[in-house]
Amino acid sequence: MPVEVILPKVDMDMTHGTLATWHVAEGQMVQKGAALFDIETDKAAMEVEAPETGYLRRIAAQPGDKVAVGTTIAWLYAAGEADGAAQPAPARTLKAQAGPQPTEVILPKVDMDMTHGTLAVWHVAEGELVQQGAALFDIETDKAAMEVEAPATGRLYHIIAQPGDKIAVGSVMAWLYPEGAILGPAPAAAISAPPQPEPPTAPVPAPAPGETPATTAKRATPAARKAARELQVPLTDVTGTGPLGRIQKDDVKPLMADHPAPVISDAPPLSGWTQETGPLHVSRRKGQGFPIVLLHGFSADSQSWAPLEKALGPARPLIRIDLPGHGKSPKRQVRSFKDLSRMIVEAFDEATRDVEAVHIIGHSLGAALALALVDIRGRRVASLTLIAPAGLGPEIDAAALAGIVRASRVESLAPWLRRLTATPQGISDDYAKAAMRLRMDPVLRACQADMTQALFPDGVQAFDLRPALERVECPVQILWGRSDHIVPPNHGIVADGEFALHLLSGTGHIPQMECPDRVARITNRLISAVESVS
Repeated sequence: MPVEVILPKVDMDMTHGTLATWHVAEGQMVQKGAALFDIETDKAAMEVEAPETGYLRRIAAQPGDKVAVGTTIAWLYAAGEADGAAQPAPARTLKAQAGPQPTEVILPKVDMDMTHGTLAVWHVAEGELVQQGAALFDIETDKAAMEVEAPATGRLYHIIAQPGDKIAVGSVMAWLYPEGAILGPAPAAAISAPPQPEPPTAPVPAPAPGETPATTAKRATPAARKAARELQVPLTDVTGTGPLGRIQKDDVKPLMADHPAPVISDAPPLSGWTQETGPLHVSRRKGQGFPIVLLHGFSADSQSWAPLEKALGPARPLIRIDLPGHGKSPKRQVRSFKDLSRMIVEAFDEATRDVEAVHIIGHSLGAALALALVDIRGRRVASLTLIAPAGLGPEIDAAALAGIVRASRVESLAPWLRRLTATPQGISDDYAKAAMRLRMDPVLRACQADMTQALFPDGVQAFDLRPALERVECPVQILWGRSDHIVPPNHGIVADGEFALHLLSGTGHIPQMECPDRVARITNRLISAVESVS
């Protein structure tokens, strides 16, 4: 029987997509898993694979067409299979029913280059009621684990994916039926139905009220699962203290003494230092309202935010994340910007697990990471402030970065630090001495030297965040010193996107330290405007 080619849902709130191109001409053979067509939304572009091997026929959508999610846009016929007369594709059974409609549960994209994920566990059994925003399932990639929330309130039915299954991004995994909705046949049967009018496959029977399918899967948070994997501790050996016996990360910690962390198997860094284990360091300040997440720049740490924190005032809560190999975070080898951004996303998810929404302020490299973070976690970000962001052009003062990284005494560090401000007088001798005291560890300098080679090879920025800037939907502002000697402010002038650009006279690469009161006024203005609307 022929197989429908449908427009998949690649984002939780996606309703339509634009067909960009077909990679296969009508009548040509395509292998299962090969690129079949590209779709574009207002947020991203994605290559879609063929769901089955076959000949492409009866193409119903052309490049440029805006197509509703779930619409049949072509058919794949097996070799020797007769091509039926052209006719409208059968309506999907679920959509044809009157009354409240079920909501698809899809595998979301949680990483910049993610194409597949592994379902770790369902937190809700088939037939159970789940509230919108409550934990629904966990997914894992090769770099991270994440808890996914229910996109709507309803009862979970027609579960297609089981724990351990590797699933393509955008695939439908189950359906949520609101109260009053009619439980129809399994959607998977309707999706794969042939064009001939044949009886639908028998529906999956709905569980009886109160019935819960038997399961041996242990309920655990993604952080707990990651910790257990790193320690090689079976979850069956852990007793959960969370709701409904769910295992928390703290439940795994007592077993660390009996299960020492395994030796990291990655190739040793070029500088000969050894990686450290453990999560990135996160510090907090209590307050009221949505917290501000602070991401510092290269060779700095969370303490560098002190002048801006004072200027912002004491009322708002803060969440500070130290980059790997900076401040109190463990020294990790960073192989690429994507590698680094995965680490930040993981730390962000853990630090903001119980937070509804956040504002983010990032500086330099931290601003580039903030932009990458918003590209993946945009629905949780209320506003974004980028200070002298990296990632918007190739140029950077590589000599200054290298000089700061290799300096082993105040006399060699101070001249490079003075490149950070509009004038050399912006960095005092006392500041240079204090900075050098924090950089006396040769292992820290070696770690940052390797990071420099990975992120800025041959003295250029090896990552481009301009497409991500164009996709951001939350309010965005960029602050840039007109006298920035490290990253050219022209990068912000020529960048495309919907954002406010503030060019600060008499200011260099670190406005949050050179003119913290001015930066605070601009930032507070944006945050107040956003929260007054919401």
